[in-house]
Amino acid sequence: MTRPLTVMLIAGEASGDNLGAGLAAAIRKRRPDVRFVGVGGRKMAEQGVESPFDIAELSIFGFVDALKAAPRVKRRIAETVALTERENPDAVVLIDSWGYTYRVAKALKARRPDLLLIKYVAPQVWASRPKRADALAKVVDHLLAILPMDLPFFEKAGLPTTFVGNPVLAQDFDAVDPAPLRRKVGVKANDPILLVLPGSRPSEVARLSGPFEDALKRLKQSRPGLTILIGAADTVSEQVRAFAAGLPFRTHLIEDEASRRQAMKAATVALAASGTVSTELALAGAPMVIAYRLGPITHQIVKRIVTTKWATLFNNAAQDWVAPEFLQYDCTGEKLAAAVGERLDDPELRRRQVERQFEALDLMGREAGEPSDRAAETVLGLIGARRA
Repeated sequence: MTRPLTVMLIAGEASGDNLGAGLAAAIRKRRPDVRFVGVGGRKMAEQGVESPFDIAELSIFGFVDALKAAPRVKRRIAETVALTERENPDAVVLIDSWGYTYRVAKALKARRPDLLLIKYVAPQVWASRPKRADALAKVVDHLLAILPMDLPFFEKAGLPTTFVGNPVLAQDFDAVDPAPLRRKVGVKANDPILLVLPGSRPSEVARLSGPFEDALKRLKQSRPGLTILIGAADTVSEQVRAFAAGLPFRTHLIEDEASRRQAMKAATVALAASGTVSTELALAGAPMVIAYRLGPITHQIVKRIVTTKWATLFNNAAQDWVAPEFLQYDCTGEKLAAAVGERLDDPELRRRQVERQFEALDLMGREAGEPSDRAAETVLGLIGARRA
């Protein structure tokens, strides 16, 4: 009996779960006989990847949080390596989540040097820690890069790299109709909506809850009729529900994917944690204010290693403050409320910001086509070459 093609997909957080699900669907379209194993979240599970544990345990950001979680993460890395050895896949695709997937790759390289290891999403060495390019080149066989600026760094390190484009940029919001969501929450066509997206990691939500709550209270006090939607990622759904329940006014939770896309399209302005969601909001045509806080020790470390001014990808692509960012000590309720309020009150400011966001998305490779398809073709091509 011929052994079925087995592909292992490993993701450690919500954005990686999205990427893994897209890649799995694109591989299955080409190889219906494929069998998937690995680690992921709900979306990858829908594609047949049964995860042995909840990836919310791996959704960590910050030096202190990483130290606290180290024993747990170490156990999960060992479980992931053991799962790989049991399943003996034809290839392992390690998706984003540098701290987790790099350690898994390093362990697998030591135990199974013959195993095909593919990294999907490069660490952002153009922004900090360029030596990671050399480190990655030693433990994986191929890199699937999602940003054009990744290529020179990894090619210089000797790691074969394929630019596949950013799957987030392939999302099409043109057909998304915000009207059903507006009707559901009782908002008229031109009434203002503020969409709040406090992050997909527990530490992000914990650190942003204070300034976000303060900002929302200020905005609601000066604009009693403002409708507030709060997005809850799978990895932090209970935490975000508790945050919303603690506010002294009514808000609307957005938890399913269809409503989330409608909310992005409906939003007059968005207040969001820095991350992948900023690119999605830009695609939806939502002007936004970006916020982020790190733990104090992590912040001191990051200050010394980051080489770029901007936290937001499209700001980096434009090399300018297309969307305002309020990071660390600037991330206060007063400043966030002022920036959001300015955009709520000024249609021309919103129009100019959306226009500049679209221009920045073009610089990021928005017209590159369907990344999941190119990633799937590359993975299957690499497996075919290895088998031959």
